[in-house]
Amino acid sequence: MLTTRQVIKKYGVPNETGSGYLVTIALPYPMRIAWDTGTIVNKMRCHKDVAENFKSVFNDLLAHYGHEKIKELGIDLFGGCFNYRRMRNGSAWSMHSWGVAIDLDPARNTLRETKRTARFARPEYKPMIDIFYKNGFEGLGIERDMDWMHFQIRE
Repeated sequence: MLTTRQVIKKYGVPNETGSGYLVTIALPYPMRIAWDTGTIVNKMRCHKDVAENFKSVFNDLLAHYGHEKIKELGIDLFGGCFNYRRMRNGSAWSMHSWGVAIDLDPARNTLRETKRTARFARPEYKPMIDIFYKNGFEGLGIERDMDWMHFQIRE
């Protein structure tokens, strides 16, 4: 997994507004805000250098599952991408500060949840995880058996 030093070297120093490095991408299917499922997200801000990676992930998810299955599985529950902040209980910048990470379905894949209970650890989500990896991301669930909601760029 990338260290803060490596991310700064590759993507620069993060800032509160994402000025100079964020772009807005259109999503190929509507997503729902995880904590307010009545609010629909059709666009997302992310780092310009990973925008194509994210687009590929979402297009591949749609091609594999279809919109109805994505919704049924909660893969469309958007927990955020860009969020300028420090890591929880830490001093290093969160990968979200650069917009190079995304959280999906956070309520059923919590920070401390392990493969015993995390929704994304179930077999029906393996293609989703494979799609993220194929497109240059890695998941903390697979790598550390925690925070199954979180996917971040690998390099």
